Amino acid sequence: QVVLVESGGGLVQAGGSLSLSCAASGRTMSRYAMAWFRQAPGKDREFVAATKYSGATPAYADSVKGRFTISRDNAKNTVYLHMNSLKPEDTAVYYCAADGSIITSSLAQANQYDHWGRGTQVTVSS
Repeated sequence: QVVLVESGGGLVQAGGSLSLSCAASGRTMSRYAMAWFRQAPGKDREFVAATKYSGATPAYADSVKGRFTISRDNAKNTVYLHMNSLKPEDTAVYYCAADGSIITSSLAQANQYDHWGRGTQVTVSS
């Protein structure tokens, strides 16, 4: 049983930075694809970033490229999302996801992930 717990959300002003963490337990996650999705009120859940395994080239949504960085620490079974130059439109609940058998072309598809955290709120004020 994989359990994912996000932390690090909060309120930040536009232009500021925030880092999210997702701690995994129950399995060694080094061979799992790990991803971040987000969902704003009234909108569908959208892909933010993913890393298929350590050393793989990360994937990013166009809306966050150059501003967000996903990284992972396999020793700590943790994945991070470092967010810079935040904008009000980045406001959402951010979810961590993991899957042990996803293919690269499906990294951005939420329905391909078996394991999800409960989310952490990120609010960017203008």
